[in-house]
Amino acid sequence: MNSTLQSTVEIRPMQTSDLDRIIRIEREIFLFPWSVANFADSIKAGYVCQVLQQTNILMGYGIMMMSPEEAHVLTLGIAANWQSRGFGKKLLQYLIDYAKSAHAKSVFLDVRESNDGAAQLYKKMGFRHIATRKGYYPAMCGREDALVMQLML
Repeated sequence: MNSTLQSTVEIRPMQTSDLDRIIRIEREIFLFPWSVANFADSIKAGYVCQVLQQTNILMGYGIMMMSPEEAHVLTLGIAANWQSRGFGKKLLQYLIDYAKSAHAKSVFLDVRESNDGAAQLYKKMGFRHIATRKGYYPAMCGREDALVMQLML
């Protein structure tokens, strides 16, 4: 990502007015997307809900649930035309830093076994594969396993 583009990208709290744009990205990048209600409920529940944007272009979003000693990234998505440019890493690093500032001891996330690109990013950022949830995700031909990954802070 070039420095000019990086400096014009901001991460800010998700608002309900963002949900139409978020759901368009969600449907573009995931075969089994979250619903608008899932995102709205996350905002209402007080989860860490952030969007990544440049000017008025919403490029991605992330949601993380906090508990006293750990954080769990529930979803993170970058619009297809902005992927592979470092924006997923930037948003995930923001969530990790947030968890550290809240004194969490670890961050967890689940990733589809077939989502090699995301799993590689998480490994590069220090996450370790600690377990597998059998049949966790819906898939075109039944169910798909989830890799449970953890980052110790």
